[in-house]
Amino acid sequence: MKKSLDEHADRFSDHAVDYDESQDSPEYRACADLVVAHADPDSEDVVLDLGTGTGAIAFGVADEAAEVVGRDISEGMLEQAREKAAENGVANVTFGEGRFRDPQVPDGVDVDVVTSNFAMHHLGDDEKREAIDVIAGLGPHRIVLGDVMFFGEPNPDDPFYSPEVDDPATVGVLADAFTDAGYALTAVEMVSEQVGVLVAERPD
Repeated sequence: MKKSLDEHADRFSDHAVDYDESQDSPEYRACADLVVAHADPDSEDVVLDLGTGTGAIAFGVADEAAEVVGRDISEGMLEQAREKAAENGVANVTFGEGRFRDPQVPDGVDVDVVTSNFAMHHLGDDEKREAIDVIAGLGPHRIVLGDVMFFGEPNPDDPFYSPEVDDPATVGVLADAFTDAGYALTAVEMVSEQVGVLVAERPD
């Protein structure tokens, strides 16, 4: 990890108010749409959205899910998400502090689907593996990861990401991490050479 979690949290809190307006790239929008579509919760599912930010994915799946639990490291982002929930009367979504490797799922809550969009690339490869192991340990039947990831050789002259703060993995590293955690990849969506969505499901 190129920056500590606290440094990332402070960075995102500083830009929380205008975060939504800054995420206007076609790649981000396509990725978010694909994550919501692949999450596909049913009316009894609990969805855990990690790196929830201001709640784009959480609100995107809220209409179909029984409950959505949004977790983020940035209190500023969480404040924006809570304000949106209150303004729009979304009662089945709750937001709180949590991390990939310590998601703080409330006691007694069984997670059925885990989503994450544009967040895990802040972790190093070993940390991503640890995070996926923790997520798998919650027992969801589906994990949907949208993120900056490399489908080929990264182009240092044209990075989609910020090299000074981001640490994307190759698709192969992520696929191996899901497989080692006992999940099978059921969909791989390439949005661009550096952005994609992976869907992992637990075999029956």
